[in-house]
Amino acid sequence: MGDVESLSERERRVLEAVIETYIATAEPAGSLTVARRSALGISPASIRSTMSELEVKGYLYHPHTSAGRIPTDRAYRVYVDAMVQAVPPDSQAREHLEIELTAGLSSEDLLARAAQVLGILTQELGVAVAPALESITLERVDLVPVAEDRLLLVLNLKSGTVRSIYVRIRGIIDRTEVDEVQRILNERLGGLSLREIRATFADRLRDATSSPDAGDLLDIILAEGDGLFDLPEPREAVVLGSASVLIDQPEFASSEQMRSLLSLTDQRGLLREALAERKRSGLTVTIGGEHQEPGLAGFTLVTSTYRRGGATGVIGVLGPTRMPYDKIVGLVEHTGRLIEGLIQ
Repeated sequence: MGDVESLSERERRVLEAVIETYIATAEPAGSLTVARRSALGISPASIRSTMSELEVKGYLYHPHTSAGRIPTDRAYRVYVDAMVQAVPPDSQAREHLEIELTAGLSSEDLLARAAQVLGILTQELGVAVAPALESITLERVDLVPVAEDRLLLVLNLKSGTVRSIYVRIRGIIDRTEVDEVQRILNERLGGLSLREIRATFADRLRDATSSPDAGDLLDIILAEGDGLFDLPEPREAVVLGSASVLIDQPEFASSEQMRSLLSLTDQRGLLREALAERKRSGLTVTIGGEHQEPGLAGFTLVTSTYRRGGATGVIGVLGPTRMPYDKIVGLVEHTGRLIEGLIQ
């Protein structure tokens, strides 16, 4: 990891100027270019000498025979931790996000839209993972008779998610019995996560069978057991925006590099693990070789967590390590707060 305290004031200023020059131009930064673009107040020769010192320390490197330098992952880490200031999104970007995300969508559609719009605004690949269903709190249970031999058990989960399960019954059940069982389920299970319900289901309902109005229906539900609350996660737990926004970036100019990116987007399991690690981390910026997974070594992942129904999800972007961190960190933070506000 980079350590800004190991750098002199001149080295720090030159390193910041080199990084910002490279981010803006996508070309290895030479001393003349840095001098022209940055108000450092020192000569190109002094800048060139300082760049050589930074290369020795592992903050810059020469690509091939170019006279310019490119920042290393270590340099970006120092830049993110000690130099860059997150820039809040401008009014146009905020308005764009709010219009797109307040269109009365379901919570699942909201996340897909957020990843897409965030990718467009940052020109990176929008990525997201929803909170695990088992961590979401049960808000209310509704029992709805739909046929002589079937009842619909509707689970209303906190923050708008609804899941329904059919329960087979024996003949027509009196409405009083349905209402009593619904009351018992809400009284004993409401406010718990699905994980907690599965772990304590039988214990919480065992003595409720003595209720005179519960009849056989509660016995049927008890016989079904905690499997009623073992909901499968969505098939695609990772949500991605469009990778096409990256096409114009120099890092993906060759067909081989673009194939590498598209291959990465196909590896949903890899991305799911990388995003799941960030569910306890708030705002996270992981750069290049800091990733545990070698397949992500050429990328930076900027993510922010959001809360939904007592559980945590992740929204962010994936892109090359050369990215405008100040703008992107601000957009990702804002989008995370916006999603959380909309789903509460």
